[in-house]
Amino acid sequence: MNIVITGGAGFLGARLARTLLVQGQLALAGAAPQPISRITLVDRAQPPADLLADSRVATVVGDLNDLLRPGPSGTMAIAADTQLVFHLAAAVSGECEADFDLGMRSNLDATRALLEACRTLKTGPTFVFASSLAVFGKAPGQSLPEVIEDNTLPTPQSSYGVQKFIGEQLVADYARKGFVRGRNVRLMTVSVRPGKPNGAASSFLSGMIREPLAGQRAVCPVPADVAVALSSPGRTIDGLIRAAQTTDADWGPLTAMNLPALRTSVREMAEALGRVAGSAAADLLDWTPDPAIIRVVSTWPGAIAATRARALGLLPDSGFEAIIRDYIRENPDAIRLPVQP
Repeated sequence: MNIVITGGAGFLGARLARTLLVQGQLALAGAAPQPISRITLVDRAQPPADLLADSRVATVVGDLNDLLRPGPSGTMAIAADTQLVFHLAAAVSGECEADFDLGMRSNLDATRALLEACRTLKTGPTFVFASSLAVFGKAPGQSLPEVIEDNTLPTPQSSYGVQKFIGEQLVADYARKGFVRGRNVRLMTVSVRPGKPNGAASSFLSGMIREPLAGQRAVCPVPADVAVALSSPGRTIDGLIRAAQTTDADWGPLTAMNLPALRTSVREMAEALGRVAGSAAADLLDWTPDPAIIRVVSTWPGAIAATRARALGLLPDSGFEAIIRDYIRENPDAIRLPVQP
């Protein structure tokens, strides 16, 4: 089996690739397990060295739109034997608000081009699209239900959310026509991400934990009572893989699935940081409002029911303190402060 991961050099893409390589096989859409012979990582940069060292990993480096133009270069990203595509590559929320054209090119044009490349295969590969909870949004005069259900109508309030919702509809129509087997998976905000901050409006939800644990100050740009729907990196990867494995019957008629989310607040996150690393960590948080980030984050839902995902065996994280401790265990070199047992 050849699996393509766009955004394969990024944090989630690389983690997904490592998980699949360890598994060594995959039961695609309920079929008998097949050995994973190749994982093709498509991104603007090379993936981490450990992935490059695996003989089963191939890389295609470049701009996704350029790579998917009709002609020989397009075949580099989507080879004829591709059976499964995880489409993770995207411009993030803050970038899309700041640069409309970037968001449309990265999140809409590239998704359409990738679907077209899959269509030309004429084999109906499984296409797992990483959508977002940002397809749900509230605005003055347009409220959201207290808890988002599987059948809640998307009402995006940001360019990023609109682009992700359009991407879902494209996947749904290509699936309806039989060009791909479509799986739209709405990811929650992923925390804690290692590494450096990115341009996402939600980036602070990792930075407010990651930076203090490294002995650095971090800014919390929203009020402490803001509710957030979070998922750990591990649970997020579980959801993406489960979507690829699920039979058509178990997936059902709805084209998109909300992944489970831990319901918490920014205050509760800060309190969990204090329990894990003491006041020395909590005191490194600067509560400095940023109207631009507040404007985006405040439109997002804070609670997700995810009934369909639970029926597939997917569960939310047990608590945010456990997420922090997982991050510490997985990234020991990034921790500079003493940690409470």
